Order: sequence, then C-alpha cells, then structure tokens
Amino acid sequence: MTEQMRVAVSRDADIVTARQLGRDLATRAGFSGSDLTLIATAISEVARNIISYADNGEILLGLAAKDGRQGVLVVAQDDGPGIPDIDQAMLDGFSTGKSLGLGLPGARRLMDEFEIESEVGKGTTITMRKWCR
Repeated sequence: MTEQMRVAVSRDADIVTARQLGRDLATRAGFSGSDLTLIATAISEVARNIISYADNGEILLGLAAKDGRQGVLVVAQDDGPGIPDIDQAMLDGFSTGKSLGLGLPGARRLMDEFEIESEVGKGTTITMRKWCR
C-alpha cells in the first residue's frame, strides 16, 4: 500500500471526512460513477458502527494492488466492546443497538472483499477492499 490516510472517528463529522477522503482516494485509483458511491457508503457504514458501539476508533484508507489490479483498502478499527457473535452480526436485520441491522452485511455486499475480526472486551477490526474492474 503506497498511500495511506488515517481518520480518527468519534463524531458524525468524522464519518463525512472519512467518506470524502475514501471517495477521493478511490477516484485516484481509477474508480468512477456508482463504484465511488458504493465505496463511500461502505466507509460510512463501518464508521457509523464505530461511533454507535465503540465511541471512537479510526479508519485507515489506502491504495491496494493485486494481480495487476488497482483498488482501495479500508480498515476500520476500534477498542470497543467487541462482537460476541460475528455470524449473527452479519445477518440482515440483526442489531444490538437501535439500528436496522443493515450496516455490516450491507458493507460486505458493497465491497469485493470483507473480513472482520473481533474479540469481546478488546475491539473490532474490519478490512474491506474494492477492486477496479
């Protein structure tokens, strides 16, 4: 990853910043049109989860390359309560908060690669990638 940006996430304005920086980075990586919206939306979803469940964390944004393809890498990290049951959290409609339960499964659908690691009491890391077509 050649270029990397960090966005501290603790309030709503940080979601807007992360979303815009991610969109700008994706444009430089060669994305256009609806793909830019998909990437920005996925960033919004994971950033919103940081605020809703962990109070604060960070989003790392970077360029990615694999097999001659360009893409973007998004890593959302927090030191929050963790997710006790990742499989359940990835089901549409499941929420431990007051949301619709579409954030994590939605972000997974919007991106090409989606990995989640979480430990109760330690926090959560979500790694997402989108590749130029």
